[in-house]
Amino acid sequence: MKIHKRTVKTRVLRLIRKERGRKKISGTAEKPRLSFFRGSRSLLAQAIDDMAGRTICGLSTSSKGMRSRVKNANKEAAKVLAAAFAAKCKEKGISTVVFDRGGYKFHGIVKVFADTVRENGIKF
Repeated sequence: MKIHKRTVKTRVLRLIRKERGRKKISGTAEKPRLSFFRGSRSLLAQAIDDMAGRTICGLSTSSKGMRSRVKNANKEAAKVLAAAFAAKCKEKGISTVVFDRGGYKFHGIVKVFADTVRENGIKF
């Protein structure tokens, strides 16, 4: 399978933007980093404690409980994932996070996800 040069360039530029943002963003046990990934088939969110180097909680649209509720990686899937992720964070005692958009622009799916997480009681 041949990958188009423009696709590779887009991926590389996003990773450069991601690294630039990661220089400024770091999570702790009290205020973990909420890392968001937007793929073509699924969305992924993780609360990460960078000081200890471990993931506190994570959820994906392709995980067992979510597969039956969402089919694609679209805005509706972002709303469902955000609500479930906020509930999971509250179970773990997380109320405040630092949002890491992963090099993506803050619009569309990323914005819907962030707004829904805020609406469900997680502050950032």
